[in-house]
Amino acid sequence: MSFTQRLGEIRAGFTRSFWVANFTELFERLAYYGASAVLAIYLSEQLHFSKEVTGWMIGTFGFVVWFLPVLGGTLADHFGFRRALMFAYLVMTVGYFLLGSLSAPWMHAARAAVGDKWLVLGILMIPALGPAVVKPCVAGTTARAAAENVRSIGYSIYYTLVNIGGTLGPVVAWLVRKQLGWGVENVFRVSALSVFLMFLVTLVFFREPAQSGDQKVSSVADAITNMFMVLRNFRFVLFLLIFSSFYVVFWQEFVSAPLFLRGYVDPNANADLLLSIDALTVICLQILVSYLTRKIPAFPAMTLGLVISSLSWLFLAIHPSTLGFVAALIVLALGEITQSARYYEYISRLAPSGQQGLYMGYAFLPIAIGYFIAGPLGGYLLHEFGDVLHRPQQMWWVITGVGLFGAVLMVIYDRIFKPGEGQGLGPGN
Repeated sequence: MSFTQRLGEIRAGFTRSFWVANFTELFERLAYYGASAVLAIYLSEQLHFSKEVTGWMIGTFGFVVWFLPVLGGTLADHFGFRRALMFAYLVMTVGYFLLGSLSAPWMHAARAAVGDKWLVLGILMIPALGPAVVKPCVAGTTARAAAENVRSIGYSIYYTLVNIGGTLGPVVAWLVRKQLGWGVENVFRVSALSVFLMFLVTLVFFREPAQSGDQKVSSVADAITNMFMVLRNFRFVLFLLIFSSFYVVFWQEFVSAPLFLRGYVDPNANADLLLSIDALTVICLQILVSYLTRKIPAFPAMTLGLVISSLSWLFLAIHPSTLGFVAALIVLALGEITQSARYYEYISRLAPSGQQGLYMGYAFLPIAIGYFIAGPLGGYLLHEFGDVLHRPQQMWWVITGVGLFGAVLMVIYDRIFKPGEGQGLGPGN
């Protein structure tokens, strides 16, 4: 097939819903990563929470963001993608706006009545609900609104746009905070504006993609029942818990690394701008790394990715500087690229026969668990090694140790449970 013919297939293979959904996902990711890039700085430097409380809040926020897609897909199927997307974008608009308005005079009464800690945590839960619905909607639209012969390209487009949003978000945060001088609060308001515009785009341009006649829409009760059924599979749950160590290491990028850089290296460092390096590295090197690691089996590739990302933070342990921070993010991204695609391949092989779709819905759980642990752990290590021991760079040896310990457990797990063996056995397997 010639390039011109393939291009024609791509043009004809996607409906308008595909392009609209993925366009909105780009700006949703821009809003999410823009807010995430300054969240630790905002909580610690603007709202004056301790490092431990800051880490706990970010960990809870991240857990909700990445845990709820397990149920969000069911809600999206039940109510329709269009209504679900509109709801999600409105919820995120309100949440980001409130987060950026905590210092406004009209918020003083609420802060006095509830207390800053619980009010901020409650507000953080509002925008956390949005991605839980957006992600399955966009992924589902890609499946329904793309022809079979171009569907893999559709997911590549989706993944690329996610990383473009991940790159632009921190850049926009830096522009708003530093270059325009609007302050950290307005980063959240710009995020609110971004997702509100996507609400309007969805309202005007998005049409519900066609659903195959044999596709069954589950109820929320079914989703909860399925959750308990999946979690009875000991081997699967054990793998999820072990692999969560990757995300305990990875999410320090948004939890402790910005506070470490500004607190112990350079108080004027543009941590938000620098955080764009991770996603930019993924965009530039994804194809190359995938090619170089194509012959490595899934499980060793995942373990290798965990080791690479764990070692990345040693740049800050050995050379605590802005350059060390940049080097750490680049190597961290290389570890992410090495394991990401192979992770979903391995999940599909762990699932009993006929339940691959159900099990793939739980691929987000290690991301959520890792975030939940990474937040409090990062805050505690910052306080203990920075404020108490006055040797802040040594915290990165602990983070690296967590990741390497997880890699050891991965090797042990692989020796005991071989992928592909025992498929189709009962949930207690």
